Amino acid sequence: MTRPAKSFYRVMLGRQSAHAAECIAGGFMGADFGIEQDLSGKLPDEWRQFNAAFIPVFLASRPGKSKIAAGLACGALWTVAKGIQAGDVVLSPDGAGRYHVGEVQGHYHYAPGQVLPHRRRVNWLPIAIDRAAMSEALRNSTGSLLTVANITDYHQEIEQFLAALPGQAAPNIVATDPVVEDPVAFAMEKHLEDFLVKNWSQTELARHFKIYEEDGELVGQQYGTDAGPIDILAVSKDSQRLLVVELKRGRASDVVVGQILRYMGYVKEQIAEAHQTVEGVIIALDDDQKLRWALLAVPSISFYRYQVSFKLIKH
Repeated sequence: MTRPAKSFYRVMLGRQSAHAAECIAGGFMGADFGIEQDLSGKLPDEWRQFNAAFIPVFLASRPGKSKIAAGLACGALWTVAKGIQAGDVVLSPDGAGRYHVGEVQGHYHYAPGQVLPHRRRVNWLPIAIDRAAMSEALRNSTGSLLTVANITDYHQEIEQFLAALPGQAAPNIVATDPVVEDPVAFAMEKHLEDFLVKNWSQTELARHFKIYEEDGELVGQQYGTDAGPIDILAVSKDSQRLLVVELKRGRASDVVVGQILRYMGYVKEQIAEAHQTVEGVIIALDDDQKLRWALLAVPSISFYRYQVSFKLIKH
């Protein structure tokens, strides 16, 4: 798939879109996270440098928060203030089932004493996309509970929405995924993820782990990282172990071992506390001999098979 010249993001304007109306009326987007200082001149090109400098600042004012929460907050703040470029497109929910669309126009500025003081100027377009009109894949991506989600993979669908004039019906679009060419297979993988999250308590993993939450919100699903999105990030009930879960439709090959090791390395380096270990789980319909050999050398990664049950009920 050809990548667009600009990127596309879903940005939450306050907790549960609380400040969406004010941002749209004022022509800006912003973030807070309790870091009460002007970040002008303090926004490096690499988010890792920003996190290294400001995670301690975040934790100093919130000693009860985890390093995972601090990394999420600082990473989102850097993305809003620096990572999103002028010309990029943002979709922001209004809490009523619609996503307002804007083009980022300005650089970072600080508005002390105001809501979402770390701001960027945005030209909000006279268009709102109904969530119900989106493909299931785009709904899943925009439904992430994280403050910022990169949805550039769905730029073709979004651009078709933008091509429709206000008042016109949105086109009927079937989204494609850059890796999964078969939309049915992609949907299967997303259904597997959603089903696992909703039924986590009934799985073997729930005996020791819970999906990571922050302030009562489930943010461990599609946990965004610089190494790519982690399907599920979980933490043990004693908070001593972090678990990276990678889901694969159909049969998993040894290629997935390198992928999950990349995610585990990121978690170990960037967000794990000194006392926490990092483990991995691959869940797929089946495996092969190459995967079994690879896993023999990596005892910190386990493999689980899933079973799909289909039943017809006559009424």
